Formats: sequence, structure tokens, C-alpha cells
Amino acid sequence: MTGLGAVFRPQLPPERLRAVVRLADATGLEELWLWEDCFREGGISAAAAALAWSERVRVGVGLLPVPLRNVAITAMEAATLHRLFPGRAILGVGHGVQDWMGQVGARAESPVTLLREHLDALRALLRGERLTTDGRYVTLDDVGLDWPPEGPVEILAGATGPRTLRLSGAAADGTILTSSTTPDGVRRARQLIDEGRESAGRTEPHKVVVYLLTATGPDAAARLRAELADEGLESVPDLGVAGDAGAVAKAVQRLAEAGADTVVLQPTGDEPDPEGFVRFAAEEVRALVP
Repeated sequence: MTGLGAVFRPQLPPERLRAVVRLADATGLEELWLWEDCFREGGISAAAAALAWSERVRVGVGLLPVPLRNVAITAMEAATLHRLFPGRAILGVGHGVQDWMGQVGARAESPVTLLREHLDALRALLRGERLTTDGRYVTLDDVGLDWPPEGPVEILAGATGPRTLRLSGAAADGTILTSSTTPDGVRRARQLIDEGRESAGRTEPHKVVVYLLTATGPDAAARLRAELADEGLESVPDLGVAGDAGAVAKAVQRLAEAGADTVVLQPTGDEPDPEGFVRFAAEEVRALVP
């Protein structure tokens, strides 16, 4: 079955999160995703609150920019969430938007190298290993978690370019693709991910999550066009969807057929009814997605 989720976009103030989370939980939405976009809302703090306010919905953070955080802190926070809320936290990491990283003095000369070192160390720490490493960016001296997760956890990586997609296949447990990914883009991403998996000798399943820019309601088409234009993507075919539940479900299915395991509906930044959008995803679209 294709997984289905929705995004709580950080253009909304943090105090709006509680109502959206409770509605997601009540309506049976499978996954609610949060973003740590600079300089809006913290991913871990928002995820912890969302998990505490709910009982069953899984909460994803897509993604934590690794230049902003020491890997030991990432591991401590991830382990804490997984022990407090077993099986409900989904964490993704990535090299972040380079302009934002430059604004805070954290821009890495080699973002791919940093992400590789961070992924390797993070996954080892979450397996309960004690780690000593002296990399280009990640340095640890006999570091281990006192409270590692009680079972295996997945760490996803955000990726767009070929090098990062191959890295995700080799070093992460899943990949997050942006809403600028068409069905053909998902197919290409899967190929590159599989190349990375093969190079690393990995045979376990690799989850692919893709965001789908989605608008519904009377002004849906206009809002979708405006957001794509703002992103410089208005000329890209098969990107985003505007319409009713049937139209959205067909767009979800196209991404699933291309290789997406989970499709996360991403409302436009000016979505007028975030709670209604979550209800639309959970009750109307879900019923039409196999």
C-alpha cells in the first residue's frame, strides 16, 4: 500500500501546530511531516510536541540540516524521540540549503562529504555503538549513547543531485525527494539510489518519500500556478496537482508507480485552511489511493 501523509508548513506559526496534529490523529492520517526551514521552526522541538499531542500518527522531520548540528546532538535527540514514542518518529537529514548555511557561518566546502560522515556516525550511534572517528567534518572520541533506541531505527536522507542520491542509497535507510520531483524524476532517483545501494552491498528495502505540491478548493489552480512560478518551476510538466480528491489520488498513484513508497501532500504556502487540508488528505484522498 502506498503511504500517504501531509505537511505542516513552517510558514504557519508554531501555535497552529497543536490543532493540526490533533486533527491528523483523529482522522487517521498516517504521517504528518514538519520542516526545519531556516529561520522558522525547530524540527526536533516541533516533532516532540506533535508526538506528545497525539497517539498514533507518525511524525516526520524532513529534514534536519547537518551543518547546523553536531552528530552527537542529532543522535541524542533522535534516540530520545524513539524511546519516548517508539515507532512514530521519522527523521531525515540533509546538507541543507547552502545559502541558508552561509547565513549562519555553517556552509561546508564539501556538503556531500559532511552528509556522508554524519550519516555513518549517526546510524552507528543509534545502533548503540561506541564510536571514535576523525573525519574531515565529524570527529568523535569514544562517544556512545547511554540511552540508544531499543530497536532498529531508520534514518532518511534528503537528496536531489546524482551524487547525493547515490550517497543516500549507500549510507541512509531511505530518501526524501522534494516537490520539484516529477514521476520521471522519481524513476531516475530510484536508479541512482539503487546504484548507491549496490556499491555498498546493501540489500534491505530502501524507502522513498516524495512531496507532492497540492492545492484543492475553488482557487486551487491559481494558487498552484503562483507557487510554481515563485519557485521558477512553472514550465516543468507533471509537477504538482490542483483539483479534487480524485485528481490528487491520480497524481499520487503516478508517483507510486514511478517508485515512491510514501507520497506526502504539500499544501501551498498560502493554504487558507491547514486543518481542512489534513482532513482532505486523510478522509478523501486516502480512500482513493490503493
